[in-house]
Amino acid sequence: MSASNTPRYAAVVIGVSAGGLAALDQILPKLRKDFAMPVLVVQHIKPDSESYLPQHYNLRCPLEVKEAEDKVPLKAGTIYFSPPNYHLMVECDRSIALSIAPRVNFSRPSVDVLFETAAEVYGPELIGIVLTGANSDGAKGLAKIKRLGGLTVVQSPKTANTDTMPKAAIAATRVDHILPLEEISTFLNSVNDQG
Repeated sequence: MSASNTPRYAAVVIGVSAGGLAALDQILPKLRKDFAMPVLVVQHIKPDSESYLPQHYNLRCPLEVKEAEDKVPLKAGTIYFSPPNYHLMVECDRSIALSIAPRVNFSRPSVDVLFETAAEVYGPELIGIVLTGANSDGAKGLAKIKRLGGLTVVQSPKTANTDTMPKAAIAATRVDHILPLEEISTFLNSVNDQG
């Protein structure tokens, strides 16, 4: 905790696409049980995919993992996945909003949509992370997180299954940390410890 006893960061948003399951396997199960922030994840998936990710990670993570539901308040220490074919957004009261608005960057859910709405709500209390992927989704949103004072992290393109998304994010803003995939969970646990 900081001197004011207020945590420095209040939420984490993660955007990932091609190669995402292997990347998330290196991060989410390693977040400790005392992780004190909600984690919202957009993984690009086909609109007609089954929603298997929450179940998959609930078996592997010490944190509770859920599919995001409309109007539900975000809870610390919980991981939320966007449902297939819905944009995942954050409302001003720090609850979840789902939308079937048009695709952004050919994607629904879109990483940019999540990052931009979360940045508007959390400002400097937000951590944004871009992982492996094959398009530029997330770059614009990460730039907004940075512009509003949040902390920005990108997976090192050298460790990405597909490096287009990390490279686009690095080109879009002055990223705070470019980390190898295997170091991101340690980094997040460290930030959590600092409050």
